[in-house]
Amino acid sequence: MTRQGRTQLVLGILLVLAGIWFFADRSLPAFHDLVARYSEWPFNLVLIGAGLLVLGLILGAPGMAVPAAIVAGIGGLFYYFEKIGSYSDWFMWLLIPGFVGVGSIVAGLLGENTRRNLRSGLNLMVVSVVLVLVFSSLFGKWALLGQYGPAILLILLGLWVLGNGLFRSMRRNNGGFNE
Repeated sequence: MTRQGRTQLVLGILLVLAGIWFFADRSLPAFHDLVARYSEWPFNLVLIGAGLLVLGLILGAPGMAVPAAIVAGIGGLFYYFEKIGSYSDWFMWLLIPGFVGVGSIVAGLLGENTRRNLRSGLNLMVVSVVLVLVFSSLFGKWALLGQYGPAILLILLGLWVLGNGLFRSMRRNNGGFNE
């Protein structure tokens, strides 16, 4: 079966399953009560992300893990904001590059450019988490490492970036630096 044929087959199955889901939700009160909390905002975004991942797995497209991780991660952020009752922690949006990193790592583990995806995914996750920690420390949300927390985290991030670049440069030059 061609890739387009598989895509149409999977899309048709998903549409039929979605129709059955909506039919059962409207006609079976017990089913509605069972799934009601999973189909409400913002948890439905997490489920949509999981659905994108499953779709990518069925279609043999590991790259679908990246948009799946982004959608599910944004759903998780909205869930966090709903739980705390405020959207004041704007710096949490800096986790989105980390979600891209998670998706890259999953895609790499599923066989798509494994080495490159694992490396870039880890880089994105580290940078994203450090940025969130720096901004949350700057704005007094977390007293991580006291008053010097942002400075220490930025220095550590800089050292990590430098070390990563030096390691790559040395590896490209067979273990030595170009003069």
